[in-house]
Amino acid sequence: MADNTGTAAPTTEVLVIGGGYAGVMAANRLTQRDDVSVTLINTRPDFVDRIRLHQLVGGSHDAVVDYGRMLAARVRLVVDTVTRIDAPVRSLTLASGSTLGYDHLIYAVGSGSALPDVPGAADFAYPIATLEEAERLRPVVAAAPASAPVTVVGAGPTGIETAAELAEEGRAVTLVCGGELGPYLHPRGRRSVADRLASLGVTVLDGPGTHVTAVTADSVRLADGREVPSRVTIWSAGFGVPDLARRSGLSTDELGRLRTDETLTSVDDVRIVATGDAAAPSDLPYRMSCQAAVQLGPQAAETVLRRIAGEQPRAAEVAFVSQCISLGRRAGIFQTASKDDIARPYYFAGRPGAKIKEFICRGIVWQLRFEARRPGAVAWWMKDGKRAAAVRAAAQPPVAEAESQGNRSAAVR
Repeated sequence: MADNTGTAAPTTEVLVIGGGYAGVMAANRLTQRDDVSVTLINTRPDFVDRIRLHQLVGGSHDAVVDYGRMLAARVRLVVDTVTRIDAPVRSLTLASGSTLGYDHLIYAVGSGSALPDVPGAADFAYPIATLEEAERLRPVVAAAPASAPVTVVGAGPTGIETAAELAEEGRAVTLVCGGELGPYLHPRGRRSVADRLASLGVTVLDGPGTHVTAVTADSVRLADGREVPSRVTIWSAGFGVPDLARRSGLSTDELGRLRTDETLTSVDDVRIVATGDAAAPSDLPYRMSCQAAVQLGPQAAETVLRRIAGEQPRAAEVAFVSQCISLGRRAGIFQTASKDDIARPYYFAGRPGAKIKEFICRGIVWQLRFEARRPGAVAWWMKDGKRAAAVRAAAQPPVAEAESQGNRSAAVR
């Protein structure tokens, strides 16, 4: 870009760490301005369609898309791993040994498997939260005899989807819930999921006493004393986030998510904006989900773009409509939700649920590609009307603490 004198106008360097749903949306949105140079740093050369990882394990999808189809032409892709953020000098150190400087940084490192604090789990259980984990698990499942017992630990969406996918192949699957089956679901939706799993032959162990206390090479032990035979144990209980922000001296919540205000700006540095699973706005993070990521990604970019333009960033607006769960290739559930992310009594199940889920999965990839072609075309967001009140309430000290502070003040006077 040049001014009237023929001199190149200054370019603003924006780096995006992480090429998942939020990172890709953010990178593509940033290309609205010709004077912004956008670099996406990701550990893999391909986009991981993470909501299909259970299909990779089951053999019905490879769960990857070429970044050439996902990123705007002006986004530079660097395949490397960021090992440190040096905020005072605005620089990143990469695993390859090189460094990259920035004017603004978008932190979109996503989430992965939480390290299980259960004896034997690290040695004998297979996590499934990342592409590499799913690719490692796939041949293990394929090599096991069809009658070999498979145990899935964790009854959130990933656990349910994985159990159903493998049971539909004819596997003998036990789903260990560690509590309630599908804890997010409305009781009516939960019953529908339980019925479908039963029809697939999945043994569901839920309720008190189903927390895993140990994993061995051929079994899973539960808190109530039961021992479940298991040739292959799949671990889907819980997610964590990379510790990059914490290691770099930035403020994080207990899980390691970068603490931000409602504009997604780091509480430590206005040049750093977080998005997706690794962001904790107002210490009230959104549900870790693709649904939140595709809304937060472009809004993180808008925060950066407004700062470049000298404008005041706006608070992010995110609202939810559902939770979608595949139940094999021929069934699913579309659990409706209120905008503030509470499950409602209404849902679509069976074949209609499967079709809606597949439509959404394809639609998300289309949405990312659309943003690459027409950055900024989507300029409005659904809004959770209860968010502002929740943020205000969270900012108030507990009553007991406030009274104690008041008493101390009175004593001083």
